[in-house]
Amino acid sequence: MTRLFATILTLAALAMPALAQAQGKIAVVDLEMAILQSDIAQKRLNEVRNQEDFKSDKSEFDRLKEEYDGLIKQLQNDMAVMSEEQQVAARQRLQSKQSDLQHLTTKLRQSEQQAAQALLQEMMPRVQQVLRDLITTEGIGLLLQSGSVIHADAGYNLTAKVTDKLNQASAE
Repeated sequence: MTRLFATILTLAALAMPALAQAQGKIAVVDLEMAILQSDIAQKRLNEVRNQEDFKSDKSEFDRLKEEYDGLIKQLQNDMAVMSEEQQVAARQRLQSKQSDLQHLTTKLRQSEQQAAQALLQEMMPRVQQVLRDLITTEGIGLLLQSGSVIHADAGYNLTAKVTDKLNQASAE
């Protein structure tokens, strides 16, 4: 995803020749956060989370997590009285549950990431327009991706403004 955002920012900068010529304020933006915090993104992610497959996987994850936590508690409580074989068997069960949890975690994240990727590509024209408008209205001479900046005071960050503009554009 990071490569996609670097490409997005590069395209936005290339699409705005005034950016290179302007002498003005410096600002930073986190495009991923701006897009994913928008109303439309939250709605789409909730749609993904409400799909039957996702709900089923999430329920299975919750069940396995509960079992895993129970096994850890049992192992901690009974470790002193367990034989070596029982301890080995308990550790194997824990490893098996942990493996299952990792698999489900990956599956759930992939579902959300796929939806986010599709949304980012879909919203790119709107984001570019919002960035152009903000650069003009704010008098920005240099716009940087916040991930590549070591430090920037909150006053330099346009992320919330981009999200607000995206919300306004989708409401119209």
